[in-house]
Amino acid sequence: MSRRLTLRPLSTLRIAVLTGVAAGALLVPATAAFATDPTPTPSATAATQADKEALAKKKAEDARTLKEAEAKKAAEAQKTGGKGYPRGGVAAGEAPAQDDNTGTLIGSATGALLLAGAGTYVLRRRTTARRAG
Repeated sequence: MSRRLTLRPLSTLRIAVLTGVAAGALLVPATAAFATDPTPTPSATAATQADKEALAKKKAEDARTLKEAEAKKAAEAQKTGGKGYPRGGVAAGEAPAQDDNTGTLIGSATGALLLAGAGTYVLRRRTTARRAG
């Protein structure tokens, strides 16, 4: 009898499916690393003197409007005595930040288990083939 390894088409299909599932399970958590905002950032170009002046003028105008808005808020806060406004953050109704990485952990654990299972399957097949061969 020959000691050459022979693969049946069904076994090859199973191995291909298991490999594809394991690769998918390992790659899905990696998609979390991609940016969620698909809008590209503007490229850096050489600014002309007119552009620089317009930018400086816009910054000055924005600073002035921001200062006016803060003055209005301060005046309204003085009228009400400062009460009735939340202090900010969670007191203002904002949800506390959560660092939720459970999806990444579950995906990584699933990928490791699938890879271990595929390795076990291959080793058992080799052992069986040697005994029969």
